[in-house]
Amino acid sequence: MKLPRSGLISKIIVFALIIYACANLISLRGRIETARDDLNELRRLVAAQEISNAELEYEIEHYDEPEVISDIARSDLGLVLPGEIIFYDGGYDAAD
Repeated sequence: MKLPRSGLISKIIVFALIIYACANLISLRGRIETARDDLNELRRLVAAQEISNAELEYEIEHYDEPEVISDIARSDLGLVLPGEIIFYDGGYDAAD
């Protein structure tokens, strides 16, 4: 009589191990998807930083050109040429 019981117990153990393995696979799949999303976000950030670095390198290499000086004065310092008018958007939306 012990043989049928041991066969049933081994089947239950195998079934439990299969369920455990499936649960781990599902959990790992979620973690892999999260890691993949994180990787894509980091790649996007790296690409944006590379563009920023390229712009800075250009400014460093061409620091003495009038166009670069003018762009830096306008964007970073808020300066304008004499006679230029600055318009500020007050956030009014014509659709309102």
